[in-house]
Amino acid sequence: MNRRIVILVIIITAVIAAVFVSLKLYVVNKKNQEKNKKTTTVLSLAGQALALEEKGNLIEARNLYQRLVNESPDSANFLTLQKKIEGLNIRIIFSPIMTTKSKIYEIKPGDTLIKIASQFSTTVELLMKSNNLSSDRIVPNKKIKINTETFSVFVDKSQNILLLKSGEDVVKTYIVSTGANNSSPVGNFKIVNKIVSPTWFKAGAVVAPGSPENVLGTRWMGIDAKGYGLHGTVEPQQLGKQVTEGCVRLANSDVEELYDILPVGTEVVIVD
Repeated sequence: MNRRIVILVIIITAVIAAVFVSLKLYVVNKKNQEKNKKTTTVLSLAGQALALEEKGNLIEARNLYQRLVNESPDSANFLTLQKKIEGLNIRIIFSPIMTTKSKIYEIKPGDTLIKIASQFSTTVELLMKSNNLSSDRIVPNKKIKINTETFSVFVDKSQNILLLKSGEDVVKTYIVSTGANNSSPVGNFKIVNKIVSPTWFKAGAVVAPGSPENVLGTRWMGIDAKGYGLHGTVEPQQLGKQVTEGCVRLANSDVEELYDILPVGTEVVIVD
């Protein structure tokens, strides 16, 4: 009798163990199936986004990349996808593609690009780029795209990053250099002047534009904190560090991009 009970217990234990193993295998297989399905979906959406991008459907492509980011925030490709989105944001701004943050304007007699840029708080450079204009000559009755976005700049000294914002939305993130010993001013400022190929006036010397010793790089955007501004650099290897005398440095290609987008009067917020 005891022997039969022992055998029965062994059989029941074996059955329970087999069921447990089967359940474990089922769960593992289910997870693998879901993972494979998710991977397939991600690859499919990425392929669709790339195809749309190549066809020039930039808004649709951006929306698909954004969907991928939203659905896979822990993806190893998150940063790559985010850069894709930000790159498309800039391409759309610089293109004739109409968005919810743009309008059509019909040029009137007596209009100039400078006058139109001032009227709509934008820049001549952005008007030219977003309308594929090769010169600043315009004719009445022609219709052009006007970007109606209110851009602003947010600089985080602790991370050495600059955010280009449109309202509350981040358009693009830039790596910058800020002031050594935390010397960059903190607060809310505005861009008060803009210079292409700036001359650097340093103590005891004047450094010409284009000189390898001119730390201002290819563009200058001064803010209403005397002596401070956003500018390019001749030391791109120092970006991401606190090494300047207080200004915010960007790669020349980045500061040129921002120069074309940001009008005088743009808000610049700098925080620790």
